[in-house]
Amino acid sequence: MKRFCNILLIADEGTDYSAALKRAVTLARNNQARLTICAVIDAVPGDMRMAITAVTPAELRNTAVTEKRDWLDELVKSVAADGLPLEAKVLIGKPFIEIIRQVLGNDHDLIIKCAEVAGGLRGMLFGSADMHLMRKCPCPVWIIRSAEHHKYRRILAAVDQDPEEPVTGVLNRQILEMSTSLALAESSELHIVHAWCLAGEDLFRSARTAFSDAEVDAMVEKEASTRRLGLENLVKTYGSKADTNAIEMLDPELHLVQGHARQVVPAKANELAADLVVMGTVARTAIAGFFMGNTAESILTQLDCSVLTIKPPGFISPITLEA
Repeated sequence: MKRFCNILLIADEGTDYSAALKRAVTLARNNQARLTICAVIDAVPGDMRMAITAVTPAELRNTAVTEKRDWLDELVKSVAADGLPLEAKVLIGKPFIEIIRQVLGNDHDLIIKCAEVAGGLRGMLFGSADMHLMRKCPCPVWIIRSAEHHKYRRILAAVDQDPEEPVTGVLNRQILEMSTSLALAESSELHIVHAWCLAGEDLFRSARTAFSDAEVDAMVEKEASTRRLGLENLVKTYGSKADTNAIEMLDPELHLVQGHARQVVPAKANELAADLVVMGTVARTAIAGFFMGNTAESILTQLDCSVLTIKPPGFISPITLEA
């Protein structure tokens, strides 16, 4: 079962962060984890002309930091509990960059953040900073919809099977580990979805090949059977004995859906009215600049629920600790 040790909550006065705060505090208590609550303020350019010449950019920045620190201190007091290590920190600069530097410098193993308002992008839940974090942050990123239910009723875990990408198996295990842990904690239904296609089916069915429709149908049926067995085996064997016991308790529903993941996953999440989607966001590791696959990007832009995104081991963020 996945246990977090060092959680980072991003708090923003401009959003309804109450749902994210409740989940961060509950998760920290249940995991006996450290919890750091951060707020980010934009840097004030040193060459900025001030309307009041008596105020320098440095003084303006210090005032903003003091006000944000006071707000954070009150927030910490409101959730302080015996045995829960809490820290408040104000970051200065471009939000997603400073958040990732905080992760890199302090070994956070989870970010929790309330979804932004995606300015100008109709129908899209996640804002620019959210998308940057899901693309470039090395640790799991949990973006929480402010209007979500107190407890998740249904959690959807999206897994992939790609023999040409060895890291996919590791990522699938992480996805199942986290979604199972959350489903147990929330007493949620767990749905595991895998989208698949028969490679070359359109070509096989074209007039330029010698395959009959019946032969291609048989290929599709065989591929579906292979994928079903692979998915069932993944769910049965992905983790420890405790994980196996958890899966048996949850009795998840498996959804093997023919089609492309960019269409299947959002459609299934909408059909199930899923409260949370757990998914991976990269297909390769150790490639600086390869942040998020097109499929993951397309899925995220279509979702209207909370999302927990996961990177595989070895992911290299383009953000570094040095400015």
